[in-house]
Amino acid sequence: MMNRSLLLKLLSAFIVFGTWEIAGRIPVSYAFPTFIESMKALFDMTVDGRLFAAYGETLKPLVIGVIISAIVGIAVGLWSGLNEWFDWLFSPIFIVMQAAPLAALIPLLVMIYGIGLTSKIFVVCIMAMPVIVLNTAGAVRNTPSSLTEMGRSFQASNWEVILKIIIPAASPVIFSGLRLGVSAGFIGAILSELKITPTGVGDIITYSRSIADYASMYAAIFSIIVLAVLFLNVLEKIERFLFEGNNRGYASD
Repeated sequence: MMNRSLLLKLLSAFIVFGTWEIAGRIPVSYAFPTFIESMKALFDMTVDGRLFAAYGETLKPLVIGVIISAIVGIAVGLWSGLNEWFDWLFSPIFIVMQAAPLAALIPLLVMIYGIGLTSKIFVVCIMAMPVIVLNTAGAVRNTPSSLTEMGRSFQASNWEVILKIIIPAASPVIFSGLRLGVSAGFIGAILSELKITPTGVGDIITYSRSIADYASMYAAIFSIIVLAVLFLNVLEKIERFLFEGNNRGYASD
């Protein structure tokens, strides 16, 4: 018998793609292709290699930026959650980064770092890191004091309390922050390609729009969404592997 979660996923996809197909056939706009037309364009771009070449460019700043954001973000978040003075000093910076309009900062980054890879990595980090830092800090700060006190009563060192009690207890919110950070990183990577230099998937979107090839434009956008979902599922698997006892279930289950 088909798994219930798989059945719900298929039903959800059928509703979304069916609505997309109907909206394209009405049509709601001359610039809105049907789902079938978009998937045909996606297939054509995959077969001729354009999509793989585009992602070869897009994934460079995305992967580097997400890795930097995850490592630095979790480290700063842990420190902020454990040290009140450090939290007062650095949390406002990341709150401002999260609230600041990124499009207004991109010209400044281009002036400082040029139009190359460095600027795009900074855009990804500015998008991804604040949410990782703030979620991690909040998770650590709200770890039940009874757990840490129990650890210290059993003569656990500070590092043992952090590694064996605080991080596992905070892992659900930390990984929620990572998933949000990865999603924001995808947005940052595509935005950098649209606003700095038209390369990778951003170039496909820009070029397809300029020649009114809307099926290819929507196909490129659809491929980004699919890749982002795959990244998020990988993060869920990693969390389950690292913190097996904290398996709480997911909406995607």
